[in-house]
Amino acid sequence: MQTRVMKIVVIRLSSIGDIVLTSPIIRCLKNQLPPNSEIHYLTKPGFNILLNENPYIDKLWLLKPNLNDTIAEIKSQKFDYIIDLHNNLRTMIIKKRCGVKAFSFDKLNFKKFILTHFKINHLPSTHIVDRYFKTVKSIGVVNDNKGLDYFNPASVNDIFNKYEVLKNLDFVAMAIGGQHSTKKLPATQLIEILSSSNFKVVLLGGKEDVGIANVLEFSIPDKVINLVGRLTLHESAGVVALSKGLVTHDTGMMHIAAALKKPVIAIWGNTIPGFGMTAYYGNYSIFNKNFEVQNLKCRPCSKIGFDKCPKGHFDCMNLQNTQSISETLNNL
Repeated sequence: MQTRVMKIVVIRLSSIGDIVLTSPIIRCLKNQLPPNSEIHYLTKPGFNILLNENPYIDKLWLLKPNLNDTIAEIKSQKFDYIIDLHNNLRTMIIKKRCGVKAFSFDKLNFKKFILTHFKINHLPSTHIVDRYFKTVKSIGVVNDNKGLDYFNPASVNDIFNKYEVLKNLDFVAMAIGGQHSTKKLPATQLIEILSSSNFKVVLLGGKEDVGIANVLEFSIPDKVINLVGRLTLHESAGVVALSKGLVTHDTGMMHIAAALKKPVIAIWGNTIPGFGMTAYYGNYSIFNKNFEVQNLKCRPCSKIGFDKCPKGHFDCMNLQNTQSISETLNNL
């Protein structure tokens, strides 16, 4: 008699870092559930590049423009469980309409609201990865503590063929971007940090970061190699894999670097490490350090970020200890 296949769909619709942070869940579901279990994943189009190469995913589903079409697809699969690691209004509708037993991630939104608006901190001192695992605890899946996964189809040779200057070069990568302006250091601080670097620093970022990258390249041309706006996400990850480590703001690239088991120096502005989304390595002992301006009454001002400082002073970045950041970079 043939055993029925257990089918599970994991939902995380966005964004880069959040999806990379779900990778231990995917791996542990696949490795710890019965061997014939199927692990599916639902995300937004555009983020599938993070998941296409993942060997622990049996089927990848992309959110349709019409939510009803997605719901019809999910219902047709007759899933045993929905693992909702996003838990927003859209995923709530999917769960309700599909009528499948669901386990939902607690985003702690109320506690984050209390912290950002009234500076009362009731957040647990628990990394988001461990909180993700609480979501699947009742089906017997536990953290294997092997850290994050990132499966990159871009090879080292691809990177060297495109940018031969990186061959035989000791360098540090730096992700100069961020989803919001209040997560990003101003150019003056970046110049202070990079001017003292003992390494060449390869600048990474999207097309929106080209302007500040050009300022850095013009100001300290002997220190930087500017690849901002020229690389795909996988190519940027390939550069990080070849580097001594990554200097970054609170970005998705921080989590990709952690998945690649690279040292990370993270610089925090309006968001805080206390939100539980620092570089995560599981049981691997890999150097990482967070820099933040302590004892600011206005911080954190948002769980995401703003286009400009709500108070006008931007002390969370303007008061960063750039000398200490430089020294840490040089000790990588």
